[in-house]
Amino acid sequence: MKVYLFPGQGAQFVGMGKQLFETVKDAQALFETANSLLGFPITEQMFDGSDEDLKQTKVTQPAVFLHSVILAKTLPDFLPDMVAGHSLGEFSALVAAGALTFEDGLLLVSKRALAMQKACEALPSTMAAILGLPDEDVERICSGIEGEVVVPANYNSPGQIVISGTVKGIEQACAQLLASGAKRALQLKVGGAFHSPLMQPAQEELAAAIEGTRFSRPICPIYQNVNAQPQTDPSIIKRNLIDQLTAPVRWTQTIKNLISDGATHFTELGPGNVLQGLVKKVSTTVTVEGRQ
Repeated sequence: MKVYLFPGQGAQFVGMGKQLFETVKDAQALFETANSLLGFPITEQMFDGSDEDLKQTKVTQPAVFLHSVILAKTLPDFLPDMVAGHSLGEFSALVAAGALTFEDGLLLVSKRALAMQKACEALPSTMAAILGLPDEDVERICSGIEGEVVVPANYNSPGQIVISGTVKGIEQACAQLLASGAKRALQLKVGGAFHSPLMQPAQEELAAAIEGTRFSRPICPIYQNVNAQPQTDPSIIKRNLIDQLTAPVRWTQTIKNLISDGATHFTELGPGNVLQGLVKKVSTTVTVEGRQ
């Protein structure tokens, strides 16, 4: 069974989507539609901008979404049995599977990016990648940090978790995790504590937009971040999408569930190859490829 995976924030690079724009007529039309909907020429920043341009959350999230979704929409052999997306990538997966229109998906992603940026600016916060400890050890140490917010944010693969929280809390957690045997505890260059309770203001802002958007039943199950379970019911998809902003991305569990449910061929659509690497860390028996 074929699974298509969609990357999240962090996969961007200067030049992303340019070849697609220049060689596929339908892709060019969708990129131009995006420029109009967003009210600024995002293609200029994607194709010929700087790394700093692409690091702006209001640019990064729509850019990754556009690259992934337009690629899916212009692939002649795009026939998924299942789909999943990492964080932001869940919106890409929903559009690719027909649960959201291209226009509605892009507008929600733009609103999500702006709301998250606002929440980041309200309180200094950050994230850190933890390598080489069992999940339960990371969870226990995070929960033991007093007076600060520190939570697991991304269960990326066995032995790799990203934690999220206040700057002081992350610093304390990293020190304790290293003392407990973590191979690495690397603070990430991100603007805030994504997938943590600190994103509550953004969640409240985005919830109204999601509730006011029409969702359709997708053409195949989408495995959602909050519980790693397949879903096709539009009302439940909406609720899970809202919860996603403050809940961890259960990616390891998602890949395991996809394989358990019959997935044999994984294709990552969009910039980068991070998700391909994460799948390989979960299983060496499935086929993994990427398209950009």
